[in-house]
Amino acid sequence: MTNANVNDADARRTDTENAAFELDHVTIENEDAPNECAIFPRNATEKELMTAWIEAHDDAFVDLESMR
Repeated sequence: MTNANVNDADARRTDTENAAFELDHVTIENEDAPNECAIFPRNATEKELMTAWIEAHDDAFVDLESMR
C-alpha cells in the first residue's frame, strides 16, 4: 500500500534530509538602534554561519497566544 500524500520528491529524501535540526539564537544589543535577534543552526560550522542565519527585529515577533 502506498501513501497518497507522499510525492516522488518526498520518497527520494534520505533520513538526513528528513531529520529535524536545532536552532540557536543570540541577541545583539545595539545602543543606537533596536536590538536584533540572530537565529542560526546550532551545529553550523563557521563557514555555514556566514550564510545560514536569519536576523529578526522586535516587530517581527508576535505573542504565541495570539496565533493560536
